[in-house]
Amino acid sequence: MITYERLFIGGSWVEPSDPDLLDIASPHDRSLIGRAAQARPADIDRAVAAARASFETGAWRTTPPGERIALLRRFNALREENADRIADLISLENGSAAWFTRAGQPGLTRQANAYLKAAEEFAWEETLVPSDPASPVRSVVRREPVGVVAAVIPWNSPFSSATTKIIPALLAGNSVVLKVSPENSLSMGFLAGLLERVGLPEGVVSVLPADRETSEYLVSHRDVDKIAFTGSTRAGRRIAALAGEQLKRVSLELGGKSAAVLLPDADIGKAVAGVKFGSLLNNGESCIAQTRILAPRDRYEEVVAALKELVESLRVGDPHDPDTFIGPMIRPDQQERVRAYIRLGIEEGARLVTGGPHVPQGLEKGNYVTPTVFADVTPSMRIAQEEIFGPVLVVIAYDDEDDAVRIANDSEYGLSGGVWSADEEHALAVARRIRTGTVTVNGAPIAFDGPFGGFKASGLGREYGAVGLGTYTEYKTITVRARTR
Repeated sequence: MITYERLFIGGSWVEPSDPDLLDIASPHDRSLIGRAAQARPADIDRAVAAARASFETGAWRTTPPGERIALLRRFNALREENADRIADLISLENGSAAWFTRAGQPGLTRQANAYLKAAEEFAWEETLVPSDPASPVRSVVRREPVGVVAAVIPWNSPFSSATTKIIPALLAGNSVVLKVSPENSLSMGFLAGLLERVGLPEGVVSVLPADRETSEYLVSHRDVDKIAFTGSTRAGRRIAALAGEQLKRVSLELGGKSAAVLLPDADIGKAVAGVKFGSLLNNGESCIAQTRILAPRDRYEEVVAALKELVESLRVGDPHDPDTFIGPMIRPDQQERVRAYIRLGIEEGARLVTGGPHVPQGLEKGNYVTPTVFADVTPSMRIAQEEIFGPVLVVIAYDDEDDAVRIANDSEYGLSGGVWSADEEHALAVARRIRTGTVTVNGAPIAFDGPFGGFKASGLGREYGAVGLGTYTEYKTITVRARTR
């Protein structure tokens, strides 16, 4: 049992406005694993007021970039020292398999280092060379912090989502209110403890678990200058509407229904091995999961058979077991949502290759789903268009390369995707035609120095590296009249 009776507001642990604690259940067997205080609007008011005060006094905003970088580097080091504990907490509360939570820790380091490098090289202030040599003015361009940032993150990958936002926001000199999902109260309480140890000025950062209603109160708050959100497309649309009413700055990283395009010359064995990680990572509860598998028609059954063999070989069970590849869904309602999509696929006429809506034998106490593969899927089927957010793969046949690109782009989403080919340059040419924010070739990992985000309904704005850092700044141009002799 892990208990957090207080809330982390402005750098201190304080009594919540609501003394009732939320019971947190294990996804594995639904036993009680923790209890935690939850923020209400009154707590949001305190956190935003603290953030606003710290910003207006300049306690953090006017700190030189080099000092901000040093403190965030210390935070990154503290997180690295506690990597195993973080991984265990996420497996405990999310049901994410231990292989995934542990494998993700070095990625958090690379992500943070990319932001730190970007901050070291960032043009915080520069003097422009006039386009007209006879110009009577010189221009100084500054990049200044936006102000109070409301960072709102989902439950599926809490530490990554949190650091993706708080690190660049703080590096840029903003004050931050991080709103996390109630399910992640334990790991995010631990995150708050690490931030407490860093030594940020009073008021600069708060970490608040809260429900959707309280989240909406936060993003609507008049003293919030920017909203940075990761979550569902439906919630993103609502947040964008709220932000538009007040002209708040907003960045949205939303859902996905990504395609993995297996070109005719692809090594099917290697591609399917890549699908194991690119499509079924984090129990399938991942916005970048490549769950639409596009296979050439003349190799279609070969691909289907290989995916069947792969999925049936994966161990489903206790997320803490090192041999487990797929753990439970985070909540019973998410479990039922995924099972409902599997039933829908059968109703739509797709061929059930393996899996199904039944709960794996012996795992009935938890939120488990049987990993499932559908074949004979058409692009118009709901299971091919809607984000299922679970271990469900659909295999779609294509006739030629143009058809493959058309099907890959036949989606309201545009977050991620992949191309597999024996010819890397050819794969790169196909990747250029796919309308998504990120495309991997032959299973390459996502690079944290480059911008990450979505086309179409997958979001607005970008994260990671210098581009991601820049989204937490405003441009200011100062013109100075040249001296006359």
